[in-house]
Amino acid sequence: MNRVLIGCIGALTSSTVLWCAALPAQAQDAQRKPNILFLVSDDTGYGDLGPYGGGEGRGMPTPNIDKLADEGMTFFSFYAQPSCTPGRAAMQTGRIPNRSGMTTVAFQGQGGGLPAAEWTLASVLKRGGYHTYFTGKWHLGEADYALPNAQGYDEMRYAGLYHLNAYTYGDPTWFPDMDPKLREMFQKVTKGALSGNAGGPVTEEFKINGQYVDTPIIDGKEGVVGIPFFDGYVEKAALGFLDEAAKKPDEPFFINVNFMKVHQPNMPAPEFEHKSLSKSKYADSIVELDTRIGRIMDKLRETGMDRNTLVFYTTDNGAWQDVYPDAGYTPFRGTKGTLREGGNRVPAIAVWPGQIKPRTKNHDIVGGLDLMATFAAVGGVPLPDKDREDKPIIFDSYDMSPILLGTGKSERKSWFYFTENELSPGAIRVNNYKFVFNLRGDDGAQTGGLAVDSNLGWKGADKYVATVPQVFDLWQDPQERYDIFMNNFTERTWMGVVMGEELKKIMATYVQYPPRKLQSMGYTGPITISDYQRFQWVRDSLAKEGVSIPMPTGN
Repeated sequence: MNRVLIGCIGALTSSTVLWCAALPAQAQDAQRKPNILFLVSDDTGYGDLGPYGGGEGRGMPTPNIDKLADEGMTFFSFYAQPSCTPGRAAMQTGRIPNRSGMTTVAFQGQGGGLPAAEWTLASVLKRGGYHTYFTGKWHLGEADYALPNAQGYDEMRYAGLYHLNAYTYGDPTWFPDMDPKLREMFQKVTKGALSGNAGGPVTEEFKINGQYVDTPIIDGKEGVVGIPFFDGYVEKAALGFLDEAAKKPDEPFFINVNFMKVHQPNMPAPEFEHKSLSKSKYADSIVELDTRIGRIMDKLRETGMDRNTLVFYTTDNGAWQDVYPDAGYTPFRGTKGTLREGGNRVPAIAVWPGQIKPRTKNHDIVGGLDLMATFAAVGGVPLPDKDREDKPIIFDSYDMSPILLGTGKSERKSWFYFTENELSPGAIRVNNYKFVFNLRGDDGAQTGGLAVDSNLGWKGADKYVATVPQVFDLWQDPQERYDIFMNNFTERTWMGVVMGEELKKIMATYVQYPPRKLQSMGYTGPITISDYQRFQWVRDSLAKEGVSIPMPTGN
């Protein structure tokens, strides 16, 4: 993986040169660093948006997101992580979540969060002179060192630290059967919307609950804002920032806007109730998300800053079909929380006037991990080789700027799928083939059916299948219905060699770059005596021999 790291930095240098060469000579701001507007939604289904066959056809028109696709590049093999915290950690750090310890979702009051030693998109871009700004859902911890304003963001406004359901725990109308002492604890430890500047104090702007209430100030003091209204404040913060940024045209900016929509429970703002064709809460919330993105893009165009701004939109993980229909739709097998495509393949669109050709479609294997190298490249900032505590660091990020600019392909040829506390990936994709070693969330229906009760998400058990792994051709079988490792017309046991080599590469990096301590741990089953005795042996074995994967004989 050292080779990958060096190659990544080399690609940054070359792509930065290509980017400079590709700038249109007639543009007055051609030699200025581009601004970066990074839009992130929550749990948005791959099949819900117009560019992916959704939109009006799903009863939820998305004209503004459709316009983004018309103006730029739509990705069809863009990957996230299978749940919120690891998905956001991967995008912010450019590293697989087990490297940063951000593999699972934490409850409020647990403390911890993104380690101070990690680099983020903001802290890297600040090295290139960028003014950095964050608003909306963070979900990367609640400790002081883990907040956006401690992680490279000059400003944070209305930062939400948890997923939406967390704000209902202390609400007696949601859980009237909860023990009063437990409710009191949740009310005490749950932090509301936070604002503050780097190096300064943090202010709790208002509490957040699950009601249709919008009273940020009550009698001159901190009030409460309900879930339906929160994204309105995120939009307000983004619009205010863009107005201020327009006054400083010589200072490049990076703004990360994170909407809470469309994470369940979907409670659309009153102005969007029944505004979708289907009149459902989820569809109404998609319309709200689309409208707010449209307003931000209108502001960007109104100020004229769109001409020198790279806009990137995506979501944090696959659709949460466990609570369907109050959740997203994916045409793929599996859901959020699983290693299947439905849990990991997500929508993504990039717009950059004069640089990205309009109405282009891309099918390269890329993902949220690659935003770090890409944003650094277009901003002319080399990736660090030491972490923020001056220890060696490795990134899992590949520069996508050659794809965006039409000058080449990404160097990425594979994708590793992880869930929860996996050190070795549960699945690997190389080119069009996917090898599934370990399943989380059960196996789904054996026929590959998409019925919700057969795709159990986090509810399902782990199934270890690496002795005879499953192999899928994602070009011919994107729904992972037909295991072709060995069937009646061919035998693809030879693919085990390819996947085994990919697995060895990543496992070898853990010796030189040990993963950080897990920031949150859930129950993953009993620790047996044999496991306890095996721990030291595994560490010693990795250090001495790497990882060995026996190949099935086919007999």
